[in-house]
Amino acid sequence: MSSFSEAMAQFDQFIDQNMGMLNAPAITAVFTDRQGILAVSAHGYADAAAGVPVKPEMLFQIGSISKSFAAVALLQLHEEGVIDFQQPVSRYLPWFEIQSEYEPITLHHLLSHTAGISSGTERSPSALGEVWAMRRMAASTAPGSYFHYSNDGYKVLGLLLEAVLGQDIGTIYRERIFEPLGMKEAEPVIRHNARRRLAIGYQPYYDDRPLPQGGMLAPATWFEGDSADGAICANVLDMAAYLRMLMNRGSGPQGRIISPESFDLMTQPIIQPDDGYHGEFYGYGLNSGEREGHRHIWHGGGMVGYTSTMEADMEDGLGVIVLCSGPSSPEVLGRYGLSLMRAALHQQALPALPPPMDPFRVEDGALYAGSYRGLNGDITITAEGERLFLSGDADQQIPLERREDGSFYALHPDFDLFPLRFSQEKQELTHGPDWYLRDGAPAPDEPGYPQEWEGYLGHYCSHNPWLNNFRVILRRGKLLLVFPDGDESALIPLAEGVFRVEEDDRSPERIRFEQLIDGKAVRATLSGGSYYRTFTR
Repeated sequence: MSSFSEAMAQFDQFIDQNMGMLNAPAITAVFTDRQGILAVSAHGYADAAAGVPVKPEMLFQIGSISKSFAAVALLQLHEEGVIDFQQPVSRYLPWFEIQSEYEPITLHHLLSHTAGISSGTERSPSALGEVWAMRRMAASTAPGSYFHYSNDGYKVLGLLLEAVLGQDIGTIYRERIFEPLGMKEAEPVIRHNARRRLAIGYQPYYDDRPLPQGGMLAPATWFEGDSADGAICANVLDMAAYLRMLMNRGSGPQGRIISPESFDLMTQPIIQPDDGYHGEFYGYGLNSGEREGHRHIWHGGGMVGYTSTMEADMEDGLGVIVLCSGPSSPEVLGRYGLSLMRAALHQQALPALPPPMDPFRVEDGALYAGSYRGLNGDITITAEGERLFLSGDADQQIPLERREDGSFYALHPDFDLFPLRFSQEKQELTHGPDWYLRDGAPAPDEPGYPQEWEGYLGHYCSHNPWLNNFRVILRRGKLLLVFPDGDESALIPLAEGVFRVEEDDRSPERIRFEQLIDGKAVRATLSGGSYYRTFTR
């Protein structure tokens, strides 16, 4: 037998014992049922340098959770007969244009991320500039056939809302959603006059390499924004009111925000994402799927300096909002908290408190241990107990941090730009451009590659606060795009200097290498955003 207060006490204990590993100076959380708030939590500092404690009333940028607000506003117009989701976007935005050999893109396709268009690189500080630039991009697949998450698509939808209603997006959200739900503190756009009401956002201290758990952070770049893909600022109390509306299938305290039929449209299982991030199904601005035998809806958000999650168990009528400053993983907190609240609801024993997070714990370390030889030297991996080490110079033992994607990270100047990745059979090891083979494993042939590719290798940067740099490396005859967090994408040649990003031939993302001087590219244009070669490796 347990109570909600006991569940919340254990949730708070879980955060307290792991605060140093969560990469979040400030965390606020709220749990709600269909009637009202069950519990509220706040941990850490809204301003870490000044030691200002965070409070539940403080605002955070909620990021892509904002997409569900755009979907709600569009569903309202659909109910009113103002728009038709099956009509081409150009019917409502006549100037909208994108290169395509397929049928026109509809509102339905943009809402469900099935338009076959690029995710976008925030190449313009305004939604209008970003969407206008899309006319230089091309759709890669027939609309409706492929899930590819697109921030640009929701920017289009925001501009469409403004064009149809003749109002700015802030007014639309306030009048149609915020005020009817009693969201008194929320801000529909990111503006300077609200900055003092927000917890300070934080990002990795070093912006060009993976961030270890408990790594150094710095205050994030501040900028204004009003695009519908992610510009709402809110606190957990106001977000609880919004989540209750969803849990009540569109009903708010003053009446319906959307009809039950519209809610069913919003949460319909339109397509199965295969990207590993967006659940079993995606509808209109929401993920859906089964968790522990119950139907859940949810969406996460990531901004420059903030992360967030919103999730609801639609069968038990329990929901959670977690808002963090910093590049954290709020979904881990939210799902653990929901499991506690579910146990309390059903008067069951609470799930055991997990042991403190230990990123250096590697239970199967012996599988990785061994000597690996490479063209630029050898690497030795040793296992001691439940720890894994990389042997460095002067008999130095560098501990390896295990990451969520199965890679490892060595916080050492010789290795900290890239994660270490082992093949499934543990016969090969890669670290950025370097490739190593376990002693005794047969050496495969070294593949060839076009000589001009060497002119594309390097570190490219821009002033874009979202993605301000990446590296292009060559490993075993393949060009790879490496993002600051260590994720890699293969570059598949399409034409001279032009490559598709990702192996999947449906991907709309492209990179073009331009302005060659002495055979070296000065500029790399990634999905329309320009990046320039810098002097660092």
